[in-house]
Amino acid sequence: MTETQRRRDTSPPGTDSDEKSTLLAFLDYVRESVASKAQGLDDGQGRTSGVPSGTSVFGLVKHLTSAELYWFVWAFAGADIGQPDLSMDISEGDSADSLLAAYRSAIERSSEIIKGCDDLDRSCARAAGKAKAVRSMRWVLVHMIEETARHAGHADILREQADGSTGR
Repeated sequence: MTETQRRRDTSPPGTDSDEKSTLLAFLDYVRESVASKAQGLDDGQGRTSGVPSGTSVFGLVKHLTSAELYWFVWAFAGADIGQPDLSMDISEGDSADSLLAAYRSAIERSSEIIKGCDDLDRSCARAAGKAKAVRSMRWVLVHMIEETARHAGHADILREQADGSTGR
């Protein structure tokens, strides 16, 4: 395995302070894991699915960008944006650079909302999800850690199939 294929493994955050800081540190950790899987892939590699469902690394990044906006901006903050499309469909105009820029922008916007929330029990402005339930910020944070970590694992496998690269 070449040095390019071997990525430096990172450990989970050592943060063990207040609940919100700990949850945000873990969310940032898995967010960065996903972004690092898309970095360095060419258009063909990023769009190529390694599984029958059609899932690709770029599709995962697009989906998680929408999930950030859906849960933190649309559902929690109640922002006047259209309900984000949670699909993994890649358009012709999507590129590694544009997808990663959109993901980082959504993360930045979401993180500001999280930091501005003074009570993790505070409810979302909108009912959301399959259950159409009003959730708390705590629930949204834990859900997004779970959702992002799940897809980071998918991205690990797809990246290894694309170019042999392993590690976080």
